[in-house]
Amino acid sequence: MLEKSLRVLKPGGTLVSISGPPDPAFAKEIRARWFVSLIVRLLSSGVRKKVTRRGLTYSFLFMRANGQQLREITRLIDAGSIHPVMDRIFPFESSNEALAYLETGRAKGKVVVKVR
Repeated sequence: MLEKSLRVLKPGGTLVSISGPPDPAFAKEIRARWFVSLIVRLLSSGVRKKVTRRGLTYSFLFMRANGQQLREITRLIDAGSIHPVMDRIFPFESSNEALAYLETGRAKGKVVVKVR
């Protein structure tokens, strides 16, 4: 998935990933011990080299639940300022089909599994 993102970003852009390898800045942010920082640096070296070759920057974003941010996002959605893009909604019983659809790589928005 990171490879696809690298191909569509313009030089000077930033690739922000929640699924790629953590970067050294993340290790510093969490005050990781030196050996953990070294492992993080090694794990992310490949993507950081590819990003640098393309004139981009890379940042790993660790997602944390934040009630205030979620309330603000809800307010923006309710106000019509932002519009979430949902590609397809599957009933819970069709979870396997939802996963198969995701694996095709054709989703153009969020794929939702409806629990109720």
